[in-house]
Amino acid sequence: MSITKETLEQHLKDPAIFCCRREKGTVIGAADLEDPSLFDDMVEAGLLTLSDDGLTIEEVLGSTLLEDTEALTPITRDVLDKVNEVRKTAPSGSAPVPKQAVTHVTTSTAGGNGMIHLDIEKLEGLSLDIPVGAALGVPGVTAAPAAAEAPSGQKTVIRTLLKQHVKITDAEIGKETKIENGKITIDGNIVKEAAEQDPLCVSLKLDVIKPNERHIYTDTIMDVCPIATKVEGELGEGITKVADGVVFMLTGVDEDGVQIHEFGSSEGFLDEKMYFGHPGCADEDDIIIRCHAVIKRLTGMSRPGPFAAHKCEDFIIQAVRDQLKKYNGEVVREEHCEDLRRKGNPRVVLVKEIMGQGAMHDNVLCPTEPCGILGGQKNVDLGNVPVVLTPNQVRDGSIHALTCIGPATKEMTRHYIREPLVEGLAEDDELDLIGVVCIGSPQVNDEKLWVSERLGSLLESLDIDGCIITTEGFGNNHIDFIQHIGQAGKRGIPVVGVSFCAYQGQLVVGNEYAKAMVEENMDKGGFENDVAGCSCVTASVAARAIQMLKNEMAGVEVLPAPKKWNNEIFNDNNKLVGQPETVLLDVGTLH
Repeated sequence: MSITKETLEQHLKDPAIFCCRREKGTVIGAADLEDPSLFDDMVEAGLLTLSDDGLTIEEVLGSTLLEDTEALTPITRDVLDKVNEVRKTAPSGSAPVPKQAVTHVTTSTAGGNGMIHLDIEKLEGLSLDIPVGAALGVPGVTAAPAAAEAPSGQKTVIRTLLKQHVKITDAEIGKETKIENGKITIDGNIVKEAAEQDPLCVSLKLDVIKPNERHIYTDTIMDVCPIATKVEGELGEGITKVADGVVFMLTGVDEDGVQIHEFGSSEGFLDEKMYFGHPGCADEDDIIIRCHAVIKRLTGMSRPGPFAAHKCEDFIIQAVRDQLKKYNGEVVREEHCEDLRRKGNPRVVLVKEIMGQGAMHDNVLCPTEPCGILGGQKNVDLGNVPVVLTPNQVRDGSIHALTCIGPATKEMTRHYIREPLVEGLAEDDELDLIGVVCIGSPQVNDEKLWVSERLGSLLESLDIDGCIITTEGFGNNHIDFIQHIGQAGKRGIPVVGVSFCAYQGQLVVGNEYAKAMVEENMDKGGFENDVAGCSCVTASVAARAIQMLKNEMAGVEVLPAPKKWNNEIFNDNNKLVGQPETVLLDVGTLH
């Protein structure tokens, strides 16, 4: 994590290490540097290697970076335009600091309503101010009345967010970018300028897909992103406008036509390859603005390649955001979101394990605009350590999904801005949602354990009564997932796990605390079925997880699940929480 100016002053003689990836031309300041107090842990965990050629913080401040440099990299002379000259002589011969005079004191003070007895045998330079008032028994002085404790469950609002959904009824590619009478027009010439935003992007293409035109071929669906923009305040507060009835969909291949994907690909007929209506997907009546990216060959399985596609698409979305800011169209609905405390209710957190294994497994956190790219930081660059967001920040688009894992279990950008678990926990009058913890899933096992231990310490320090832990995808990240559950469980924190497992993703690791588990699968065979957004958290999944957490915290026994996946368990539990039965998907039935 970057350091503050105050911390910087204390560590001028320590090694200068970049906290995050920094680009050529960066003028180095406190916000670019890693906290030296973390170095020992990072070296031990294998995340950082210090160099004898590395410079100190005071030697690099104000220097300009001559080339792009990765996170947790020691800063050396060859990457800077200049190095500050620093006097390295130790301040020997300084006059000793005199000791304060030693005084023996015994004091006894009595008041009308009580007594204070102060007996100090040795005093070194103490200056003590004691307030007077009724608490000290001083006649004629009345203390302010103590604030009455709020009744249990009474909510205290910390901040508010208003999301205004503006009606959009049409979209087209034209000669200028504008929004008029509910219609979005995008300048077709913008794609050339957008493609130039990253050298790995070869070309972009835009087209508009209407709801009745979805039986068309599409390359793999990398992301579904809403159009939202801040008109007042920062992420998590103020006012945000959201275009209602339209979304962007990013697809991509490299120059050789290789799909930009990892585990499974969703290319095919669009109406068969997206689960319309699920949180991360387009809704049934949404207009889809498709942005198709072609990136340089062989870059699809490296971090910069997929990121280039997202970055260039975001350039186009930003042009539409700028028009949405000033468009005074019909507001079809408003969402009033609150960050609040319900003192006396069980304190809970939602832990979202997000991808962080490098290559295309990445996310952007806390961008400047909702669901955007600019101004954000990638969780891989942050070391995948836990990052706490407020519920409102998540609901205001503080997470942009870059990941290209299996399509069915992928949580796309639109999923995060309307995450059912955040909505359910935040609105539950019986719970006190403290925050949402985003934690990356590293590739290497040692790093997984190190990051998970940081989560355990965080959960303990938050003094919570329970937590829900979710993960997207399956397999490698299930290792961290189970570690996280164990970190909560061994601290006596009731914990519920939410994941896709079913048949294909059965857990191969476990521990004694992984007993309250909620399944996300929506495929009839229990497989990753390559249908985008199919097997993710839905309203019914969230309802089951929240009720199971309440049961766990109340000491209600959670019955063991059968050894093999059984959808009837879903339906029985859905009935208990008032949700409809889960209708499983046969591949190809969406058409």
